[in-house]
Amino acid sequence: MFAAPRLSNLADINPEQFQTIVDVFEHSFKTHPDKPAFSCFGHTLTFRELDILSARMATWFINHSGLQAGDRIAIQLPNVLQFPVTVIAAARAGLVIVNTNPLYTAREMQHQFMDSGVKGIVILENFCDKLEKVLPNTDISCVVVTQLADLLPQPKRMLMNLAVKYLKRMVPAWRIPQAVRWTQVINTVPASVIRRDSGTDVAIVLYTGGTTGLAKGAMLTHKNLVFNMMQLREVSKPLIRDGADTIIAPLPLYHTYAFMFHCMAGVYAGNLSVLIPNPRDLDGLIKTLKALPVINGFVGINTLFLAMCRHKEISQVNFSQMRFTGAGGMALTISVAEEWQRVTGCQVYEGYGLTECSPVVSVNPHDKVKIGTVGKPVPSTDVMVVDEQGNDLGFGEKGELWIRGPQVMKGYWLNDAATRDAITAEGWFKTGDFAMIDDEGFIKIVDRKKDMIIVSGFNVFPSEVEEVVNSHPGVAESAAIGVPSEKTGEAIKLFVVRRDNVLTLDDVTAHCRENLTAYKVPKDIVFVDDLPKSNVGKILRREIREQESQRTTKQ
Repeated sequence: MFAAPRLSNLADINPEQFQTIVDVFEHSFKTHPDKPAFSCFGHTLTFRELDILSARMATWFINHSGLQAGDRIAIQLPNVLQFPVTVIAAARAGLVIVNTNPLYTAREMQHQFMDSGVKGIVILENFCDKLEKVLPNTDISCVVVTQLADLLPQPKRMLMNLAVKYLKRMVPAWRIPQAVRWTQVINTVPASVIRRDSGTDVAIVLYTGGTTGLAKGAMLTHKNLVFNMMQLREVSKPLIRDGADTIIAPLPLYHTYAFMFHCMAGVYAGNLSVLIPNPRDLDGLIKTLKALPVINGFVGINTLFLAMCRHKEISQVNFSQMRFTGAGGMALTISVAEEWQRVTGCQVYEGYGLTECSPVVSVNPHDKVKIGTVGKPVPSTDVMVVDEQGNDLGFGEKGELWIRGPQVMKGYWLNDAATRDAITAEGWFKTGDFAMIDDEGFIKIVDRKKDMIIVSGFNVFPSEVEEVVNSHPGVAESAAIGVPSEKTGEAIKLFVVRRDNVLTLDDVTAHCRENLTAYKVPKDIVFVDDLPKSNVGKILRREIREQESQRTTKQ
C-alpha cells in the first residue's frame, strides 16, 4: 500500500467546522460578501447576491413546492447563473440534489428520474419538450422552468430570451400545466434566511455507469464533499489565491469534476468562476476570454485545450497572469500539454478522479509535475495497486487501482449489490482502472475500465449504445467500441449484424440520434456478418478492438 503524505498544515482546516455543504456556502457568504462569485453572459453575481437569491429560492422550496426534507430534486441546466443558485437553494431546503445532463434524451432522463425517485426538477425551458414526454412516468410533482437569461438585468434578459425562443428557435413547443416560472420563484422574499436539514447524510446523487449497464447513482454525503473540497484546496493553495482569482469554467457543472472545483472549492475560496454555457462554441468562448481583464485559472480537458490552441484568435487572449490549468475527465496527451504551455505560458496540472470519489483522488503537485502521470494522492487518501486476488503489488507493478479515503462515496443509490461489488469491507473502492505507482508516489493510469469509451471527457458505456441499437427491428445484434480520434480522444465505432439487407446505415444513425445524446451516437457504423463470442455466447468486445487495431495498423 502507498499512503499519501499527510501535509503538515492539513490540521489547520478542521473538518468539524463544516458539518454540511450548507455550512460551507454560508461561511463564504459571511467571509466574501462583496466579492464576485459567478459570471455569465457578461453579468456577475456577488456572494451577497448569491446568498439572497438562494435564500429566496430555498424559502419557496420549503413553503410552496410541496417537497419534503430528503426529497430528491433534479437540476437540468447548462452553465448559467441559475445553476449555483439552485444548488445552494436546494441544499438549504434540505433536498438531495440529482445533477442531470442537459443533453440527455427523453429516454435517458426517464431512467435517471425513475431510478432516483426525484420529486422536483429545475430545468431550462429548451428541454421541457422532453420532460413533458416522460413526466407521467415519474414521481415529479414540482417543476420550475427557467429561461437562459433569467438572471441577467433588463433589457438584456428580455432581448436574449426572446432571441433564443423566436429568432434562434431553440425552444420546442411544450405544455406542463403545473410548471412554475423561475422568475416567480425568486421573487419570494424571506423575512430571514431559511434553512432546513435534510435528515439524511446524502447531499447529492451523481450518476455514473461504472464499466457496464445503465448509469448508477453514486451517493455522495456532506462529509464526502466537504473533505474532498479540503483535499483539493490543500493541493491547489500554492497556485490559487483565496478571494482574488478568476477561474474559467467551460466544463459542465453537472459533471462531478467541475461541480467540485467551482461550486464547492471555488465558492469556499471566494473566487470568481466565469461560466461558459457552450464550450463547443469556440468563437464565443474565445470572445468571452478576450473580454476579461485577467485570467488566473482554467479547468478543462485535453480536446478543449487542443481546439483552443488551434483557434485563430487565441493569441489575443491575455494569459499573462494565469497560474493554474487543471486537466481531468480524459487522458492528457504530452503533445497537447506542451502546446498549451507554449501558447498560454501555463503548466497543465493533470489529476485523476471518479464520481464515486467526490471526485478528486490525485493531482500533480505544483512544485513537480510528471507529464504522463495523474500525480500523487491528495491528503488523507490511500491508494494501492492489486492483482486479481486483491493482493498488493507494490511500486512499479501494473494492477487495478484501489482507493480509500474520506471522499469515497457511501454507495450506489438503491443498489446494495453494486455497492458490495465496488467497496470492500475495509473501505477500499475498486476503480476498475489499471495503474502503476512509481517509487515517488506518482500514479500512471495505464489502461481504463475494459469497455468504457471516453468521448471528449464523457463516459459512454457500450452496453447502453448497443441496447438502443438492438431495439431497432432491423438489427439482430451489435457491438460498440472506442477508436482513437484526434478531435474527441475516442470515437464510437459500431458493428451491426442485420436481420435482413433492408436496413441501411442511415436507418441506424437516425435511430441512434433519436434515442441517444449526441456524444453517444456512433461516428462510424459497419455492417458485419457476425460478431466474435465466448463459449457462452457473450460478445467479445476485446477481440473486436484487437481486430480493429490490427486492421488500422496494416493501413
